[in-house]
Amino acid sequence: MTEGPEELREPSDSTTVVVIGAGPAGLTVASLLRRSGIDCVILERLTRGRVAQRQRAGIVETRAVRMFDSWGLAEQVLGGAPSDGLMEFRVDGESHLVSDDDGSEGPRARLYPQQVLVQKLTATYLADGGDLRFEAADISLHDLAGDRPTVRYRTADGTLRTITCAFVAGCDGDHGISRATIPDGVLTAHAFDHGIGWLTVLADAPPPARPLLAVSPHGFAAHFARGPHTSRYYLQCPPEARPGAWPDNRVWEALRTRLADPALVPGPITDREVFRLRSVVHEPMQYGRLFLVGDAAHIVSPLGGKGMNLALHDADLFARAVRDSVHGHDDTGLHAYSRRCLRRVWNDQEFSHWLTRTLHDAGDDTHSGPFQRGLARARLDRLFTSRNAARTFAELMTGLDFVPDVEAHDGPGPVARGSAPAGD
Repeated sequence: MTEGPEELREPSDSTTVVVIGAGPAGLTVASLLRRSGIDCVILERLTRGRVAQRQRAGIVETRAVRMFDSWGLAEQVLGGAPSDGLMEFRVDGESHLVSDDDGSEGPRARLYPQQVLVQKLTATYLADGGDLRFEAADISLHDLAGDRPTVRYRTADGTLRTITCAFVAGCDGDHGISRATIPDGVLTAHAFDHGIGWLTVLADAPPPARPLLAVSPHGFAAHFARGPHTSRYYLQCPPEARPGAWPDNRVWEALRTRLADPALVPGPITDREVFRLRSVVHEPMQYGRLFLVGDAAHIVSPLGGKGMNLALHDADLFARAVRDSVHGHDDTGLHAYSRRCLRRVWNDQEFSHWLTRTLHDAGDDTHSGPFQRGLARARLDRLFTSRNAARTFAELMTGLDFVPDVEAHDGPGPVARGSAPAGD
């Protein structure tokens, strides 16, 4: 690419890692790198206010809580009381409590809205002297296959800037520039459409005591806490449905019916949208000096709460791989990053797929037929009555089921502060 005089004069600086995106994945990557004594810069196209208010996942699984704890970050970035570990499955109005207690010792999962985690990670990273640049427009990645990639962007005042680095962490989600920059033919996308739609509703209404998943002939529904006075609801609907077809009265009527709760307290609905349940895995998760982290590499169906937690797992592996390369001159983790991440990605995809099919097939047999409905009901019955089935479910929910890749856990802990990151 030929550069003109103006481009040659644009301000430039350098760092070890440029992180694209200031969501949970990017902020975790940058925070762990800072803990390892490695300099980095985060570029985020949105304003700080917009980033801080994006509402998504609400569960930090046990494995991720222990990961933050092992890096010495849990106290700063995780608030609130630990979850009691119970989920309620309500089948045709009958309640069944299922625990995620797998018998292990240590900190437990947290019911913790994503926007609060992002706010805490942002504040901690900046207080630690981190470099976070909001409103970075027109981001472009160059020379990713070389030894010193460059990242160009435009500041809020219109100034063009260039950063030279050793690594780029693509943490900018499914529609970001990072994955789009990779040349055609390098990545393989494995996609699955569940053929199911969800109406998701955010309301200022009393949250449930614990996560609630409901199955009935009227369709799937769920109720989750998103704060002390806020709830997130989900209603199964056709994938092509429009939010406008679900006025407030219809939403509350459907929720009371499917949740088997005639006394459900309504509240002002602040957001509603329809999305299609889908799963995608892109592999490999690296190209040259670019490493994809979180949603930039994979999307998982929401059931099971694995999306954000997979991103946190990727961030942990990437930060340790960079640490080992920079401080130990050991590139084993960098070369194996994609393989190690994808082992857990496929593991969690399978769990999420299992839970998605089970809860939807068990309710409305018009989509999958009475035979699949019978199979799904049998799986639920086994979960509620078999100690071994419940234990397996608990291990999958906590994220502690996974047999670690021994190679991924060699070497010392973080160089600057904290103890060695926990295993998978």
